Amino acid sequence: MLLGTLFLLSIAQSIPIPEALSSYVASIEADALGSAEPDIHIETIRPDLYRVRLTYDLETTLAQDDWRVVLRPAFAPSFRWAPHLTPTDEHIIDQHSFRSPALIFVGEGRVLRLIPDLDRLLEGTAVRWYLDLDARSDELTLGMSASDVREHVLFVRAEGARYPAGEVEVSFFLMVSSDAADVKNPFRDVLSFLWERYGRARFESGEPLPPDLMPYVEHTYRWAFDGWRDAVWQEFELDGKRVGAPVFIVNQTQSPNYPGKVDEREFRSIWNQAWFSSLRSASGLYRYARRIGDEALRQKALLTKELALAAPMREGVFPSVIATKMETVDGLNRSQGWQTAYWGNSDRNPINRPAGADRSSDVGIAPYHVLDMSFTALLMLRWNEELEEDPRLVSYAKRYGNRLLGLQDARGFFPAWLDKVSMAPLEILADSPETSMSTTFLLKLADVTGEPRFRAAALRAMDAVAKGVVPQGRWEDFETYWSCSRYGADHLIGRKVARNDMFKQNNFSMFWTAEALFESYAATDEAHYLELGQRVLDELLMTQASWQPPFMYVNVLGGFGVMNSDGEWNDSRESLFSEIILRYGEELDLDEYTQRGLAALRASFVMMYAPENPKTKAQWEKRHPFFGPADYGFTMENYGHGGKTSAEGMGMGVFTIYDWGNGAAAEAVNRLIDHYGRAFVERAR
Repeated sequence: MLLGTLFLLSIAQSIPIPEALSSYVASIEADALGSAEPDIHIETIRPDLYRVRLTYDLETTLAQDDWRVVLRPAFAPSFRWAPHLTPTDEHIIDQHSFRSPALIFVGEGRVLRLIPDLDRLLEGTAVRWYLDLDARSDELTLGMSASDVREHVLFVRAEGARYPAGEVEVSFFLMVSSDAADVKNPFRDVLSFLWERYGRARFESGEPLPPDLMPYVEHTYRWAFDGWRDAVWQEFELDGKRVGAPVFIVNQTQSPNYPGKVDEREFRSIWNQAWFSSLRSASGLYRYARRIGDEALRQKALLTKELALAAPMREGVFPSVIATKMETVDGLNRSQGWQTAYWGNSDRNPINRPAGADRSSDVGIAPYHVLDMSFTALLMLRWNEELEEDPRLVSYAKRYGNRLLGLQDARGFFPAWLDKVSMAPLEILADSPETSMSTTFLLKLADVTGEPRFRAAALRAMDAVAKGVVPQGRWEDFETYWSCSRYGADHLIGRKVARNDMFKQNNFSMFWTAEALFESYAATDEAHYLELGQRVLDELLMTQASWQPPFMYVNVLGGFGVMNSDGEWNDSRESLFSEIILRYGEELDLDEYTQRGLAALRASFVMMYAPENPKTKAQWEKRHPFFGPADYGFTMENYGHGGKTSAEGMGMGVFTIYDWGNGAAAEAVNRLIDHYGRAFVERAR
């Protein structure tokens, strides 16, 4: 195999280790590029930070499929972290995953972190960079290679790397520490370094978007309730009561400008789930309508509240999805109308659909999801407290809370799912960080009702997650395995990827846990919750873009990825994450968090098709040339999901999920204006 032959022929050169680094680094070896050996320069930036530069002088164009520099620690690591999984020697962490890139080893009271020099990538490189972490041999690698995408989404080396004649420079930073605080939280200094070096100036100059987000909010509501009204807004009678909400998902064929026939992407439905929450979006619409005095919009928000309350409760639990039956007409997907409505639960779960059944059947057989119920009940309590008093909301949430207490196991965890028929807890993910959402809900319920039993159960749950999840980085939840990235669902649940000594991780459960730890601190004034919460928040922020790569063709600063086996940038979750980042910033008096939180909020509108987003608008029109003013507000949930982007529109999608896109982002803006004031939300520095 050509790639393997070239690698075997490459001659590795040992790099001298400075005395100050010798207790952290045992060896560094760099490959040759062709026959060229590197000129090596190690610069001491500060006592804990070094930059290593390797410069090659190529006389002619060189074809070499792989190059790498390999570092081995001078201690035995007990904790390892990398931004993406590399389960085999063939896999690499392509630069597509460089949101806040670093490789981290912690052990024996020491921390070693390798950070690629993003200044070099900002200048443009002839060959893509990659990272790798091999826990079996304890090697950290920075390399160069072409890459391909496998699975959804992992990267592997590919043939075809070419280097032009002239100088090739590769450089990286080594950040070391033996400070106890850094051992506890090895992410903080990396994030601070990246933000100060690459993020702060861009944020203060107006990236990812200018501070005034109201034009985007206005586009959102015009799009949903005017331009795309016939496709988006759903209003109908349900058991004699008028209800309504924006539909779960629409695609480009439902544009008023689309030249062909409509083909609905998925079964027509409305959700109140951890991702797609119509009640969450409606609370934002209510805030906006109240602020501008628009009674028609406020009534739409109230119809959505009524729909949430209409979910039929059974023994204290309730469904998260209402859907219609579907049919195929001339090969196109069509709804049979809300007169065929039925209740069910999210199809993102470990229960397999019957052979030959369509996806909509999953909703009907899906188990009850405790996470979804806890989130919806929490939103009900927040609505009652912040928007309008409605005793029905508190009563509904308390009935669920009573049932939730009976589901807590001896360790303190809540199950992830309950069987649809028997109501018994399922064993899968029975001790997952999804428990953190129930912690936050129960703390709020305790505050509302004054009943200490809810608080006691919440803190027991928090302690279980703090001990059983956080130290291992076991960030497994429904999205980790049962969304689009299903790699590992058949063999990794509850197990680490051996080559990386890491679990398959999803940042959604990091968010729930950071929030729950903050709420536990607020309820108890016990500092250890805040300290651990900051550590979890910083692990979450390692999935946030701290810079603007030249290979991303929309603004991405402040936007979030999803997990260590997928490709998204600017994922819509950033609007949900924004406030907890701001709250930690306020409590810890850390301006970096304030900027990161506001950048996350602004990034949640970057994917909107709108004249205020000229870079994104140009990308949309390359993908969908029929788009026009009636489509202003159309917002894809993320960018670069498939692991590749291009200047010609690769990485742009075909659908909008109101409750996980424009409607969710608008809700976050309206909520933060109510909580902090518009001047704070629109601050530039």
